[in-house]
Amino acid sequence: MSAKPMSSRELVGWLWRNYLKSRMGLLGIALLFMLLEGSMVGAISYMMQPMFDEIFVNGNADALVWVSLAFLVIFSVRGMASVGQKVLLARISQETAAHLRMDLLRRLIRQDTAFHQTHPPGFLIQRVQVDVGSVNQVWQVIITGAGKDLVSLVVLLGVAVNVDLVWTLVMLVGVPIAFMPIAAAQRYVRKKAAMARDQGATLATRLDEIFHGIVPIKLNGLEDYQIGRFGGHMNTYVRSEVRASFGTASITGLVDVMAGLGFMGVLLYGGAEIIAGEKSVGQFMSFFTAIGLSFDPMRRLASISGTWQAAAAALERIKDLLDAPILLLSPPKPVAAPSGLPGIALKDVSLSYGDAQVLRKLTLTAEPGKTTALVGASGAGKSTIFNLLTRLVDPQSGVVTVGDVPVGEMSLEKLRDLFSVVTQEALLFDETLRENILLGRTDVSEARLKQVLDAAHVSDFLPKLEKGLDTLVGPRGSALSGGQRQRVVIARALLRDTPVLLLDEATSALDAQSEKVVQAALDQLSGGRTTLVIAHRLSTIRNADKIVVMERGEVVDQGSHEELLSRGGIYADLYRLQFEGGKELVDPVGAAAQRTHASDMDTSGGWYKRLMSRVFG
Repeated sequence: MSAKPMSSRELVGWLWRNYLKSRMGLLGIALLFMLLEGSMVGAISYMMQPMFDEIFVNGNADALVWVSLAFLVIFSVRGMASVGQKVLLARISQETAAHLRMDLLRRLIRQDTAFHQTHPPGFLIQRVQVDVGSVNQVWQVIITGAGKDLVSLVVLLGVAVNVDLVWTLVMLVGVPIAFMPIAAAQRYVRKKAAMARDQGATLATRLDEIFHGIVPIKLNGLEDYQIGRFGGHMNTYVRSEVRASFGTASITGLVDVMAGLGFMGVLLYGGAEIIAGEKSVGQFMSFFTAIGLSFDPMRRLASISGTWQAAAAALERIKDLLDAPILLLSPPKPVAAPSGLPGIALKDVSLSYGDAQVLRKLTLTAEPGKTTALVGASGAGKSTIFNLLTRLVDPQSGVVTVGDVPVGEMSLEKLRDLFSVVTQEALLFDETLRENILLGRTDVSEARLKQVLDAAHVSDFLPKLEKGLDTLVGPRGSALSGGQRQRVVIARALLRDTPVLLLDEATSALDAQSEKVVQAALDQLSGGRTTLVIAHRLSTIRNADKIVVMERGEVVDQGSHEELLSRGGIYADLYRLQFEGGKELVDPVGAAAQRTHASDMDTSGGWYKRLMSRVFG
């Protein structure tokens, strides 16, 4: 939220300059139709006097034809004008909402990871979908109010004044009394609407987390727990919405009270004049019709203020997101990206997230065309190195280079074109298998695509899919197995054909059979590239050209597999623990916990205690 809430005038001005001014032509035509429709309401009330006085009271047969034709013309013009303004307003409002949503997405998708860590997906979805929808609906109401309703009210009051100025003044006697209560109700509505928008974002976030984690929820029997938590947020949301609705309804209620006072005064004053024969029945019916028809536009105009306050709360949040600075940008004058196979270097790099220091003056290198593996406990900073290389985050100090070029001096597009990344998450989109591999590219031949599918071992399971490459993979790739999803991601990386490959626990979640197939695809992918690998299974990196051992954001050892084993230390201890008895253990910590003999545990302070203290601090 902004430190100081924007005034309604500022918000309307911002919306006009950025989204409505370009549609001024269509808006002008829509307003003309609204003016025409609004003026026809006044014409209806005006025709009440000749209808009653000339036809019903005086019995003028000649007036019957022209009064009837006049009513036909009035209602026909009103109907056509109503259709025209509604169609044009629908187009303007939908185009405006689409423009605003695209601007929001364009801005949010370029924000750094720190921004997205503090703004959960549900919060952002609420802003892009629900808040923009609210503003869109309200904007239609405001334009209609400013056009048709305002004109209708002015014309109807003009008819009333034409009948009798004093009656009109008596009718409006309650207007000054309602000013202060309506202003108070507007402030109340804006406050409660802002609370409702925040609660709506919380609900969207909870739903996103529930549906994303549906399998763990089921496996842990958390259905009732999650429903209870969601219900608590829902109750708060409902209370906020009801209170905001109460404030909006109070404004229209005050208008009704004001109208009631006016009618009472007119009946007391005007009724006496009619009884005395000073005014005709036709004049009273014309006045009564004009005032009666003015109720609806008057109430809508009054409710606009309350409805606008609700929209202003949403619009203010939207503007805050659009104004949020993008911290990771390409430099004004980017240098060219390195050609060939680049090496990678980090020198004295430090990085903290808030008070948590992740990297401490870390220095390491990865030679071009070779495979460098990063090993260490969770939280040692391994994945952070990948984020630094691709500029998902910038360090507080130190230099990160790719091919001797600092990553901050390259354009983000050219920098990221150097990397292919394969992680354990294997993120797929709810599209076809083909689209998940091509990702919008149209320059890939069928021969090249088949080559990639074969190399990534996607061809192995492709015949089992009913529609082949045109099979929908489901939300987050749920229609495929973990190994299949991983091979699709590898095919995607092969198609990118970048000089640097980043592998982050790419096989950690796979069974032995799937891991073997995926590892073969990864070997094919890493050939002839500068490769960085993060792995907990040491069997997958024992053939790496260099293994870097990390602990608490620092490099504590590095060398080949054989060199690290011969030196002892953390790597040798981890290796011995994973491969005790000649058999690989996927969970070395769990295996160690099963050792019950004191000689095996070496509780006197040997390698096991040293390993545990280093891994867990």
